Amino acid sequence: MKLRLSKVGLLVVAYGTLVSAMKFEDFKKCDQSGFCRRNRAYADDAASSPYALVKDSIHTQEDRIHADILNTETNIVLTLQVHVLKDNTARVRINEKQPIKPRYEDHVKFTLVKEPETMKALKTETSDAGIITIHMDKQRKIVISPEPVRIEFLVNNEAAITLNDRGFFNFEHLRTKESHVKKMVEQKNEDGTVEMVEAESEKDLWEETFKTWTDPKPNGPESIALDITFNGFSHVYGIPEHASSLSLKETRGGEGNYDEPYRLYNTDVFEYALDSPTSLYGAVPLMIAHKKGLSAGIFWMNPSETWIDIVKTQPEQDSKLQKIFSHTPQVPSTQTHWMSEAGVMDLFVFFGPTTKDILRQYSLLTGPPAMPQMFAIAYHQCRWNYINQRDVLEVDRKFDEHDMPYDVIWLDIEYTDEKKYFTWDTPKFPNPIEMEETLDNKGRKLVTIIDPHIKRTKDYRIADESHQQDLFIKKPDGKDYEGWCWPGQSSWIDFVQEKSFNWWKKQFSFDLFKGTRENVHIWNDMNEPSVFNGPEITIQKEMMHDGGKWEHRVLHNLYAGLSHLATAEGVQERTAVQKRPFVLARGFYAGTQRAGPIWTGDNIANWESLQYTNPMILSNSMGGIPFSGADVPGFFENATPELLARWYQAATYQPFFRGHAHIDTKRREPYLSAEPYRSITRDTLRERYAMLSFWYTLFFDAYKEGTPMMRPMFMEYPDDESLFTVDDQFMVGSAVLVKPITVEGATSTDVYFPGEEPWYNTKTHEVVGNKGLHNVEAPLDTIPAFYQGGSIIPRRERVRRSSPAMRLDPFTLVIAKGSNGSASGRLYMDDEETFSFQKGAYGHTLFEYKDDELSCQSVHEDATGSAAKSFIQLNKEVRVERVQILGQDVKPKDVQVVHRDGKTEKVEFAWDATKKVLTVKDPKVSVLECGWKVVVY
Repeated sequence: MKLRLSKVGLLVVAYGTLVSAMKFEDFKKCDQSGFCRRNRAYADDAASSPYALVKDSIHTQEDRIHADILNTETNIVLTLQVHVLKDNTARVRINEKQPIKPRYEDHVKFTLVKEPETMKALKTETSDAGIITIHMDKQRKIVISPEPVRIEFLVNNEAAITLNDRGFFNFEHLRTKESHVKKMVEQKNEDGTVEMVEAESEKDLWEETFKTWTDPKPNGPESIALDITFNGFSHVYGIPEHASSLSLKETRGGEGNYDEPYRLYNTDVFEYALDSPTSLYGAVPLMIAHKKGLSAGIFWMNPSETWIDIVKTQPEQDSKLQKIFSHTPQVPSTQTHWMSEAGVMDLFVFFGPTTKDILRQYSLLTGPPAMPQMFAIAYHQCRWNYINQRDVLEVDRKFDEHDMPYDVIWLDIEYTDEKKYFTWDTPKFPNPIEMEETLDNKGRKLVTIIDPHIKRTKDYRIADESHQQDLFIKKPDGKDYEGWCWPGQSSWIDFVQEKSFNWWKKQFSFDLFKGTRENVHIWNDMNEPSVFNGPEITIQKEMMHDGGKWEHRVLHNLYAGLSHLATAEGVQERTAVQKRPFVLARGFYAGTQRAGPIWTGDNIANWESLQYTNPMILSNSMGGIPFSGADVPGFFENATPELLARWYQAATYQPFFRGHAHIDTKRREPYLSAEPYRSITRDTLRERYAMLSFWYTLFFDAYKEGTPMMRPMFMEYPDDESLFTVDDQFMVGSAVLVKPITVEGATSTDVYFPGEEPWYNTKTHEVVGNKGLHNVEAPLDTIPAFYQGGSIIPRRERVRRSSPAMRLDPFTLVIAKGSNGSASGRLYMDDEETFSFQKGAYGHTLFEYKDDELSCQSVHEDATGSAAKSFIQLNKEVRVERVQILGQDVKPKDVQVVHRDGKTEKVEFAWDATKKVLTVKDPKVSVLECGWKVVVY
């Protein structure tokens, strides 16, 4: 979000004057959200749950159970479905049996990539007491207790996750105002008399007010809520997006805790608060619990406004229900309470057993993270705004002049004709094609911003077609919804409606978005959606989607994800030979990972914001959104030279790497820094480019398995309990440990080195201390980063201006010897642009160093296929030009290469006795055609 309507000179009404802190009063707290307040009160008053299985309704099949649930207080009947799914996953669905109108569940077709595959359970049995046990396999089972309804998910006969553990399950059935039976309670008056009055829970059922906004609720109360206990787990993670710690905090007060639940409601929060459960731009209701020996997870598939309370308990605090039903020893647990405004209850339970397993299980449901083009993971240069065509090309020239690599330059909203998207301000950009060709000649790209709000004005094709074809979100009376955003009066494309989604995709074709070509990519900002004059800076909940079928309230968080997906599909489909699209978005929901990257929004250039980039990006990783980053070096305000240098260093090891700046900040392209900061930043950028192939291999892993590139420490060391709350250092893959400097003036920092393998400084290649906490030097030109022993890291160290210029460059293999003298690592390569890799046109090589011999082998899924052979043939000349062996204690007598044809050749080498590093010079072996060996004697 930005701060002014610069073309018309208007300051956004919602924000008034410029301020330097979040305006909390613009956003709801739980007690200002009727359904959150009701469900919190329901939980506080819960004595026993009124929900019970209807005995005669239970129907079992090989892979599922169906039953009715009766609310014994209201006599409303619900339906329960429990499905056993493949890959250690289960699904629980609860809906009204006979609602007066359908409840919203169409989001499933957008969120899941296919219908989940069920699996035949080993057996299902029912006890005399009516307890149903589903044996998924020999280790995992599901136990359903009938009265009150309670569902346990057990691993090795110990409960990992329990639903309705504390009796907070509450399903508000649809009703009319006329049929609603008000809850009455006794009230004692001052004179001693007693009268019946409406309960507090009757408030806000049919209408709700926040500030000057009234939210009419024609469907009345329709929320769903459930308590979920993670038994024996002291830490839970995920549910992005919040500027909070990696290990989620308690939300019911207490020292160091929050008083408010974590909120999932996509909003445009200006200068958002740090260390807060406040909702931000995105919402993914995926929570992962971890303890030594086991991870387990929940995906609460609901795109309406959602609040989540978290309480961590000791055994003596467990509820009566827990003590009666518990199958496990009394150990600390994390109790959560999920509350959503509307929809049906549809949740997935992941049994793991590891965090990586859960992210794979989740990605099988919602889709794999998109495999990006190589340029997407390189450095991006952005600003609000580069003022004209000459400015763009001057910035481009300056990067070359200062030998700084970059791949993408960005244009913010000022490039358009009066904020009319898909147009150009022609006086400023008279020949965009020529500008794009100039960039393309250097292998560089251009990104232009396209937001989902459309200016309401005459003689504007996009607005005219959208209105004439009924493509906008509607008001309850059927007219186009209008609000304020950058162009002034605007309307919003209804991506929920299929014809709107498909129309939007077509707008990115080169004949419609004139002035663009193949090296132009897209940025979707403000897609929460942001509405400057709307409640909580977003759209009113009573607005209608899909031809009047659904209120916005039931799908709010889904909107951002659909806008992102529609744009990505449009960019992909604009060429005959489809290229992998690059589309950055700010708002997101479950499934967004299929579309492309997101960023953490409008942060501030200060040390605290730099510090929080680490847990925020790690939480995105834990929420199934691995491709994310933060504006470098903060969007608002001016960074000091030291902060700028340190932020670039941190971002070098984060997935998405973009410099960005507010329009009122000083120009701060990295080449403008004075020395030594300019050289420090140049070296930082070059390090990112040297590691691009390493990153690219990790992105391929994410695409195949859902494993994030940037990982919490405990993901790699799941049994080291000292790492369960660590979020100021992290792993990049399994090979690199990073501890960014986030404190002003710091020249050293404490780093915790886990595991039993040695660690090597990535800059000096020297081995560092043993396992445990060590203070390491971190002068201004150094970010503490370390290779883990046992790893082989592929690097490309020739200095180039952009990533396409590196495609045929040779590699340096850095071998960080493990404690047993061996090491391994992989390299993935493809054409870096198209989807041909999905047909096998790629190379995937495993390098191994063992018994003083370096060798390689293909780990391609179909190495003998024609596509793989063809790719290797085209790229077989890409070679290893250097091997660096770290931890080489003795000088070798000789180094020889045994080539594929059996011929042996001596090669030059150098040994650094101080650093214990052996460098083998140009062994001239292919990184794709294996069958060779490099032998150290």
